[in-house]
Amino acid sequence: MNELIGKAKIAQDAVRPFLTQSSPLRAQEAGEEKFIDVERVMQIARRQAKIVALFAAIGLLIGVAQLALATYYYTASTSILIDDDLSRFAGDVSPAPANMEADKKIMSQVAILKSSSLAAKVVETKKLYDIPEFINPPVSMTQHVKNLAKGTMDLLSGKSGDGGSVDELNVRKGTAIAVLLENLRVEQQPQSYVIDLYFTSTDPALAAMITNSYAEAYLSDKLDANFEASQRATVWLRTRLTDLKDQSQEAALRVERYRADNGLTSTKGSLLSEEQLSDISAQYILAQADSAKALALYNQYKAIVAAGQQNAVDNAATVSDQDGSTVIATLRTRYLNVIKRAQEIEGRFGPQHPQAVALRKEQDDVGRQIFDELKQMTESYRNQYEVAMSREASLKEGLSKITGQTSAANESLVQLKDLERNAEAISDLYKTYLTKYQETAQNQSFPISSARVISPASPPTDASSPKRSLTLAGSLILGALFGMGFGFWREVREGTFRLGDELTAMLGVKFLGYLPQIPGALRPSSDDPTTLVANPDVETMRFAIKSGGSKFAETLRHAKIVTDAMLGTQGCKVIGVVSVLPGEGKSTIAANLACLLASSPAKVLLIDADLRRGSLTQGLGIPFDTGWTEALNGSVNWRDTVVVDHQSNVSVLATPRHVKVFNTSEMISGPAMAITLEEARGEYNYIVVDLPPIGPVFDAKAFEPLADGFLLVSEWGATPRALLKSTLEDEPAIAAKLLGAVLNKADLQKLSTYGGLGSSEALFNRYSSYYLEQSEPIMKTRTRRRRNLRLTK
Repeated sequence: MNELIGKAKIAQDAVRPFLTQSSPLRAQEAGEEKFIDVERVMQIARRQAKIVALFAAIGLLIGVAQLALATYYYTASTSILIDDDLSRFAGDVSPAPANMEADKKIMSQVAILKSSSLAAKVVETKKLYDIPEFINPPVSMTQHVKNLAKGTMDLLSGKSGDGGSVDELNVRKGTAIAVLLENLRVEQQPQSYVIDLYFTSTDPALAAMITNSYAEAYLSDKLDANFEASQRATVWLRTRLTDLKDQSQEAALRVERYRADNGLTSTKGSLLSEEQLSDISAQYILAQADSAKALALYNQYKAIVAAGQQNAVDNAATVSDQDGSTVIATLRTRYLNVIKRAQEIEGRFGPQHPQAVALRKEQDDVGRQIFDELKQMTESYRNQYEVAMSREASLKEGLSKITGQTSAANESLVQLKDLERNAEAISDLYKTYLTKYQETAQNQSFPISSARVISPASPPTDASSPKRSLTLAGSLILGALFGMGFGFWREVREGTFRLGDELTAMLGVKFLGYLPQIPGALRPSSDDPTTLVANPDVETMRFAIKSGGSKFAETLRHAKIVTDAMLGTQGCKVIGVVSVLPGEGKSTIAANLACLLASSPAKVLLIDADLRRGSLTQGLGIPFDTGWTEALNGSVNWRDTVVVDHQSNVSVLATPRHVKVFNTSEMISGPAMAITLEEARGEYNYIVVDLPPIGPVFDAKAFEPLADGFLLVSEWGATPRALLKSTLEDEPAIAAKLLGAVLNKADLQKLSTYGGLGSSEALFNRYSSYYLEQSEPIMKTRTRRRRNLRLTK
């Protein structure tokens, strides 16, 4: 026994190096972190496309049902322009208001349109309270629910819904006003003086009629308001004009009496002394200006002459542009030309040349002439200055005389000016009020409003609510969104293995391949057609040799190659086939693996070690007399219980299902089991042991020292990841001997939706032609005989 245990540990140590190996590429991919994995999102979209389409179809059906049961509402609209230019015919043109003031004006008109007083006028004019379709329009199912909820809340809050008899006129009018305002919508068009008026009703003709009536009532209300305001203003202005007329006449009489009493005669609206004083003052001011000008010119020329001849000649350019100085300008030009010629001669022939000497002499003569002319002009400006001062003194003396004569009249003139200003103010106020009175009286005869309808309402042809296209599109989109949410929830709660890379990354176990569902292995239950159960008539235990070119058989061949590579030093290999949960197909895998090994060819012993159920024995369907549990009890030799399956040449140690065994873990790990395996190692090349699941019982853990390696079977999309991970963490001895793992019952069509771009799962269809898949179920031998017998009859 100790020797067997030692061999098991040696096998365990040989397995460890294979288990610690990991793919550098996968390790690199595992280390990469992506903010958004677009490829994974696309995979999720492919997987959940049907769910999203289903929910979208449901949403669309709900939208169609809603449209079929909905109450359709029609909205009529009209546009009203607030146009102040219309009042120009009445002479009341106001300047264009600023933006803020214009907005306030428009919003004021919107408030008027929403007022209950205007709604009451429309209700009264059109007798809307007598129209049943208006008072009690049909409501939609949604509105019924809202009304029911509101009534319930009112009942719970203690509010009474009894508002009196609906036949009372005032109650019906109030209801009509409330309905009118509830279905009325008033909006201002952006950046304009246009107001849009909308009314919604179940009757399109009624909606158009009420909208146009509302606009007419608004225009009529503005006319009435203008007329009433003008009438009140006219009455007040008439009274005020009478008072102002009397005050204006009295003020004018006071002015004339005061003028006559003080001898204040006037010409052209002013006193004679005032006119004389004004004329002499103007002349005196001009004389002062002339004196100042003459003095400035005299001082200028005097300073030039005092500076000497040469400086006077140099400064002659300053006075050459003034009036009367053309002689100096001519001499100045001549002087400059002589200098220029002299410089040219001196530059060419030297300063001693006769022509240069003559030009210098001519330059001195011209300069003397310019100086003499400047002295003459200085004397002239001195005479002009003396004349201007004499005239200024004469005007100043006359101004003093006139000022003395008018000083006495000015005292009385101050009082007269005050009386005149008072009379003029009263007269202006009277004229203003008179003009306003005439304009107001005139406006009463002009029935013009500052607003007009620019787009009358017509009966709408299409319903405004519900919108068919919008409702269907919204229902479709909402359903799709719910579908995406549900699909995302499914993806989030996906806790099973779908890809071999996931299994390797999480458990560190070598992935051997996918095992597709065997055709016809499941059938609907007779009790519940929606439930699938195992089909006993289909060959599942020998499918690997019946369909040797299938994906199923190819994956098991891969498992055989890996087993031979990892356990190649041993003569006989004891392989335990385990799973975490019942029903994952480990018995089927164990039987098919044994059949495939036997076709190598090799001698294979298949042991049904699931003593509690014996599923393997039942699936093979081979007859036997004595179960191998009798050998474990010591009753018979194990060789006497061996049954050979003639279809696969596999030797089987069968387990009867009717025998109840409770100490299974002790039996398959005891000395009898060790002796059996030791003896079998000398007779067989492979020993495949179908063990119970790891999760519910401890049989596999107890058998671990006797096994060379384990093949882990996990059901694709069914075995929880967390359970498988925790189970292997709790059983490190079994995990250390794992040869690899397979994902059983894989849906190869769905599998492509989980594989990434360029992965083997995504490209499975491209190399699936290498597999000779068996699309029809392979029936068991006895089943085929019964079917052929029925056909011959």
